[in-house]
Amino acid sequence: MTKAPRTLDDGRAPGEIPLSEIEAILEGRHTNLFAVLGLHKVGDVYRVRCFIPGAEAVTATALNGTELGELTCRHEAGYFEGIVSASQRQPVRYRARRGDDEWAVTDPYSFGPVLGPMDDYFVREGSHLRLFDKMGAHPLKHEGVEGYHFAVWAPNAKRVSVVGDFNTWDGRRHIMRLRQDTGIWEIFAPDILAGTPYKFEIVGSDGEVLPLKADPYARRAEMRPKTASVTTPELVQKWDDEAHREFWEKADHRRQAISIYEVHAGSWRRKQDGSFLSWDELAAELIPYCTDMGFTHIEFLPITEHPYDPSWGYQTTGLYAPSARFGEPEGFARFVNGCHKVGIGVILDWVPAH
Repeated sequence: MTKAPRTLDDGRAPGEIPLSEIEAILEGRHTNLFAVLGLHKVGDVYRVRCFIPGAEAVTATALNGTELGELTCRHEAGYFEGIVSASQRQPVRYRARRGDDEWAVTDPYSFGPVLGPMDDYFVREGSHLRLFDKMGAHPLKHEGVEGYHFAVWAPNAKRVSVVGDFNTWDGRRHIMRLRQDTGIWEIFAPDILAGTPYKFEIVGSDGEVLPLKADPYARRAEMRPKTASVTTPELVQKWDDEAHREFWEKADHRRQAISIYEVHAGSWRRKQDGSFLSWDELAAELIPYCTDMGFTHIEFLPITEHPYDPSWGYQTTGLYAPSARFGEPEGFARFVNGCHKVGIGVILDWVPAH
């Protein structure tokens, strides 16, 4: 029996990808990195491939720190690969080194998808009623690792990447997985923390890199004039407005007298220096005022993120993100809770187009 050759005709070892594919990765032209990078079974062995710019040497490890193998540098720009001592698919972490510097990188391409077939089904049908729970950026513990799941709809894009300080805004580093049936791109990015600015880098159908895009489903945004979206934890709010909710569940809305006070949060009242009141400061002044005046509801002109201070907020740039002018989203939750505790309802102008 003839033994398999140690090298292929072009000098590669079996399982190594061709130089043309490496160049596509380095140039940001590769559109399906999940098929190449990460941990893959090749024949009877497992092989790891990674792209870590700036690294001179890379060791693959399991999440618990067990070394899986030293990788071979196949391109000085930071492409490494090699056979590792793994027996099944698993998340992989790398110990990267350059001179005396050493840092850890958890491989996003070693994780499986987060969205599932039922998400695809309802999105394709147009009947998914909780897209805000699936799209955008959400904290998640996935396959044993904490991080954020990112998802955005871009059906005509050739490539979509999530970029931020965590990858030096390099669109080659976190190229997302395309769900072919829906046009949604997704990726689980491990080790990202709350409060991290991010955007999406999109390559259009013509191959042109578009200006960076904020997340249309972001739940928090940077303070203007900055325009990035910001990762935020799931809202933790101790709601004690049961009496208000129970009242309106039982009340006949057609017969209940209401009196609505319409408010522009940015101009109703300001601090002495002209700066905006925070949600907690608004709660301390606006809620007692409405109670004393006999109003049953507060209706806000748009509080969602928008770029221009003198406007009323109708040029919305983030439909799911309370404006950073008034503080963090948790502050708005406290404001609503405070209103409900004294029997005041809150109505929001939500403007998808103006």
